[in-house]
Amino acid sequence: MTSMVEQVSAKSLTELLQAAGYRVNETEQNGIVQLLSASQGIGFAVRFGNPAATPGDYMDFTFSCALRVQGELPAGLAELWNASRRFARLSLQGEFLVMEMDVVVAAGVSADHLRSNLELWDRLLQEFIVYLREYSQNATRMQTQAEPAEAALEEASAS
Repeated sequence: MTSMVEQVSAKSLTELLQAAGYRVNETEQNGIVQLLSASQGIGFAVRFGNPAATPGDYMDFTFSCALRVQGELPAGLAELWNASRRFARLSLQGEFLVMEMDVVVAAGVSADHLRSNLELWDRLLQEFIVYLREYSQNATRMQTQAEPAEAALEEASAS
């Protein structure tokens, strides 16, 4: 029988990430520990959630990727992602577009389950970048198509 993981620590998640080929840096800010890593050049953090009975261990954690928004974010971008995707959610937090995915281990999960969550996160990160690129290209295309129509409308109303 495989042993169940009922709590995680910075050390155990660092080992999980490193075993999957990720570089990991542990940072601490205001007494809160988080892990920093990246997938194909896209940085992400692992933030710990509810503390377990053992100090330094946690019952859940969140994968988080925050991208700084430059300029105006198209309306509905986060809502469309959230309506069309499962497992990870998008939100606008100040000047950052943030994708997050929670992982709960409290009731006990296998090591394979933890690895599969990491693989899912990696895939969602890649989808996120493709989604942003396509959304941006579609928004630009829609804007380009709308400009001649607006000019024609202005011309027609002026005559």
